[in-house]
Amino acid sequence: MDELEERVRRQLYRFQDLADQMKAVRGRETSEDGAVMAEVDGNGALQDLQFSHAVSRMTPAEFERVVVTTAAAAARNAFERRAEIVNRFNEEMAG
Repeated sequence: MDELEERVRRQLYRFQDLADQMKAVRGRETSEDGAVMAEVDGNGALQDLQFSHAVSRMTPAEFERVVVTTAAAAARNAFERRAEIVNRFNEEMAG
């Protein structure tokens, strides 16, 4: 019985670790020209968006494209990190 309790306790702690790691996931990307930096959380929600003076030389269409492209790349980074965390968790739980 003690062995079972210890196993369940370890799994519970591991689930809590997983939740903490997932909450901490961030994806960050800077546009090639350095004009835009976007940061998103693990769900892809925008957390930070910064602009350099380079945006003043952009047309509205260029600005829109760079912001959307950069934010999407940041989200991809966050989703890749989440996938790595989940895959590692699944491997540990299977072992």
